[in-house]
Amino acid sequence: MTTTHEGHEAETFVYLCTGCPLGCSLEVDATEEGILEIRGATCKIGERHAEQEHTDPRRPVSTTVRLDDPVHPRLPVRAAAPVPKGLVAPFVAHLRDVVVQPPVDRGEVLATDVLGTGIDVIATRSMAAAAREDTDARLATADR
Repeated sequence: MTTTHEGHEAETFVYLCTGCPLGCSLEVDATEEGILEIRGATCKIGERHAEQEHTDPRRPVSTTVRLDDPVHPRLPVRAAAPVPKGLVAPFVAHLRDVVVQPPVDRGEVLATDVLGTGIDVIATRSMAAAAREDTDARLATADR
């Protein structure tokens, strides 16, 4: 949709605010030079969300990485900060090659500056190192 603001032709963009539970429908009137008006925000969080979503959309990323452990082969992780929307798929693809050796502490940084974004990947669960003999015995028992 196109609107006019003080003689400037602007395009209207519609976003859903996820900053709080209200889920306001946000409208941003903008030109190539920048944002002219934000409507629909019922709080300051909504205004900041609309500006961020329009100028530099980012998404939280949570996934798993390989864990070198026969009992628990995957470890849940998350990006330490929201990832630029256009880099989410390559960011996650990069993590396919990450293999972590236990023990791992919750909050431990497992990968730094992924894809040059300045964003680290951190463990969201602690994982103790399994004693190999104990693990082998459990696996042998499970096979019977």
